Amino acid sequence: MTRSVQPRSGDLDRRRWLAAAGGLAAFIAMGGAARALDLSDAEADAAAARRHDRERRFAPTRFGRVAHIDRGQGPAALFLHGFPLSSFQWRGAIDRLSDVRRCLAPDFMALGRTEVAPGQGVTPQDQVAMLAAFLDVLSVDSVDLVANDSGGAVAQLFALRYPRRVRTILLTNCDVEPDSPPAALQPVFELAYAGIWPDAWLEPWLKDKAKARAAGGLGGMCFSNPAHPTDAAIEQYLGPILSSLERKDLANRYALGLKPNPLAGTETGLRDCAIPTRIVWGMSDTIFSTANPDYLARLMPRVEGVRRIAEAKLFFPEEYPDIIAEEARRLWREGPVA
Repeated sequence: MTRSVQPRSGDLDRRRWLAAAGGLAAFIAMGGAARALDLSDAEADAAAARRHDRERRFAPTRFGRVAHIDRGQGPAALFLHGFPLSSFQWRGAIDRLSDVRRCLAPDFMALGRTEVAPGQGVTPQDQVAMLAAFLDVLSVDSVDLVANDSGGAVAQLFALRYPRRVRTILLTNCDVEPDSPPAALQPVFELAYAGIWPDAWLEPWLKDKAKARAAGGLGGMCFSNPAHPTDAAIEQYLGPILSSLERKDLANRYALGLKPNPLAGTETGLRDCAIPTRIVWGMSDTIFSTANPDYLARLMPRVEGVRRIAEAKLFFPEEYPDIIAEEARRLWREGPVA
């Protein structure tokens, strides 16, 4: 039986939020007709999903069995995905960077296919400790970090806790201390407190993928291309979360782990962070503030540049892998994109 997380206020009862979820579904349904997919992209992504499933490995740690992709050669790069995504988010970037890096893309605990040990916490701080253990199992001493969304918060915490294990940081749209958690997550928190967030939001999107791509769905909120996320990506991201009561509970716990602010008190450490950093930001993001890249550039002494993409939204690394590859190669001084 899944553990039900109770609301902080008696006003936020389960029936109220089930009703709200029904209203949200109706809103999404009215938000626009299904948009046609580019079949060539959809078919290519389906093939990428099959490859991802074939290549998935599991690293045994005390935190559980960490599902991950391990592809390429050279120094290791660690790719940290967003919420509620998985390592599949980085498939395009890995395709373009595996000639110069050993690309490691783990699924966070509670997301993707990672098998979480019983009783294990899944907060950002827990994810940091898991990543250190994961790298130890793979005998990896140091990495280039590439991160998005809540993965960016984990990247900052990891760099502060293990500075000697991080050569460079490439940050895309993500939490920063003054903007964590973003206000847009408040409905997620309230549903997660009631123990129903995956059922209320994610299950309708998995059942009706056109709805997931509509204006009020995952696609409309977080992607600039109306054909994204593809059916294959939706299955990769939402399927595991909705696969059992236990996995739904973990997803609720992951969401609640983002509140209170996981980056509280990190400003001082980031001011002294000597790790070379680049920032790439989608300026059409409606989740995180477009002022965040300037905040990071002022705060961190080794920021080597900020690139802004006018049309890009939160999960743009999935849509613009060429830009991620170009900026990573520039940061790593590996020459032009192949």
